[in-house]
Amino acid sequence: MTLEAERIERVVVRGANWVGDALMTVPALRELRRLLPRAHVTLATRAWARDIFDGADFIDDLLVIEEPARGVRSFLRQVRQWRARRFDLALLFPNSIESALVAFAARVPARVGYATESRGEFLTHALETPAWRSTRHEVFYYLNLVAELGRALGVSSPRRNAQASRLDELAPQYALEVSDARRAGAAALLEARGVDLARPLVALCPGSTNSRAKRWQAESYAALADRLAGEAGATVLLIGAREELDVTKEVVSRMRREAVVLTGETSLAETAAILSLVGLLVTNDTGPAHLASALGRPTLVIFGPTNPLTTRPFSPVAEIVRRPPDCAPCMLRDCPIDHRCMTAITADEVFARAVALLGQDRARVAAEPFELEARAEAAR
Repeated sequence: MTLEAERIERVVVRGANWVGDALMTVPALRELRRLLPRAHVTLATRAWARDIFDGADFIDDLLVIEEPARGVRSFLRQVRQWRARRFDLALLFPNSIESALVAFAARVPARVGYATESRGEFLTHALETPAWRSTRHEVFYYLNLVAELGRALGVSSPRRNAQASRLDELAPQYALEVSDARRAGAAALLEARGVDLARPLVALCPGSTNSRAKRWQAESYAALADRLAGEAGATVLLIGAREELDVTKEVVSRMRREAVVLTGETSLAETAAILSLVGLLVTNDTGPAHLASALGRPTLVIFGPTNPLTTRPFSPVAEIVRRPPDCAPCMLRDCPIDHRCMTAITADEVFARAVALLGQDRARVAAEPFELEARAEAAR
């Protein structure tokens, strides 16, 4: 099937299913906007993605996939919605056969995605999985889809130049922003919990919703939190989803000092706004790592069973801590042996790295408290 850019007026992008993956698609979405600047771009994704993508300048609207997102009812609902909008092109980020079947059944004329899960027959442009996938960051996996779309359209990215002849070689544009109003709301929320905005703020995310093997030990997080509160003079915030509350409670039970527990109490939008105010996030390999770093906040990620080469936050403000044994990365959700990839990482070394990163941000923290207090007052 031949594609013509001038005939593509309505584009649907099937978004990724996890927060971290969704954030890794941001560079590809930005390039799609540059590739088809006049097209109306709809992002079909989960409800939580509103908190990330509402107001984004690289899409035009969101089409929420209602929960539960699987099953015949969900499938037929999506098909009806897509068919009613008469999309000209579907770009599929997930590798699932379900996403290709929705586009096919909705009669979207052009359907672009990777030929995974034997779904190639349902795509008009079925791309082979790149040989380099396991050796390059996932942002390039998504960018490559847009690059191949551009080649099929015969359209070059406006960002191409003599130094970057391929779209997937360009520096990905990963950054997101939180509005001043949302930052003010976050400041007011923290102040209501007794947080002194003049002190350094450090957020810890000790959980992970889709893998127990990704979790650094609760006792290690507790020791780190105590040292950050005592020696570094920081206010420690514990964040995470409601499903991670058990981990947070275990960390708190092992702490000698106080922490502000926000786990399960904030929406994703509120979490993003809070993270935009912190001097540092220390976290496992999970969604908030990508969110904080996309917001330009210093981020320290503890890696164990997963591969930082492909899934670390794609940001210059993010660093990782890792002591991989021979069995890492195993990519398992539960460790079948002794979790040595995580137990090898000590609270002392994470604290040292955390203090170094926090020190780099203290000038900003020292300059902003009065501004933040004013915003909090305005929000009330």
